Amino acid sequence: MRKWRVLFVCVGNSCRSQMAEGFARALGSDILEAESAGLAPAPAVAPLTQEVMLARGIDLGGHFPKDLGEVDPNSYDLVVNLSGCALPQAVRAPVREWTVPDPVGRDDAFYERVASQIEELGVGLIAELRSAGEAAPAGS
Repeated sequence: MRKWRVLFVCVGNSCRSQMAEGFARALGSDILEAESAGLAPAPAVAPLTQEVMLARGIDLGGHFPKDLGEVDPNSYDLVVNLSGCALPQAVRAPVREWTVPDPVGRDDAFYERVASQIEELGVGLIAELRSAGEAAPAGS
């Protein structure tokens, strides 16, 4: 069975969407292929994002922010929007909204809470996709 292709989007592709991609790859690689992008990418993944994820055993060292325009969001089976903003109308793939606060400029404890929230949402998504069983994504 073909894996679900999931794109996680936030504003800077430096924190939330990078965390979501990291959790999805680490916890759901059997059922999905994860990538991330941003509406206005930052120059680099935030150091605190990398620290918080590394403490959870997920290394984002090779990750870098990508612009939503650099990927074709319509080639994904699902787009998860963590940005809190409307995605461009050109995005026709199914979109799921996750309301997660932006940790940029906040302290370590806030980053930890955001990471925990994203991990919980990611675990739920992975469980949902696993339970879909034979209801594989279109194009399978």
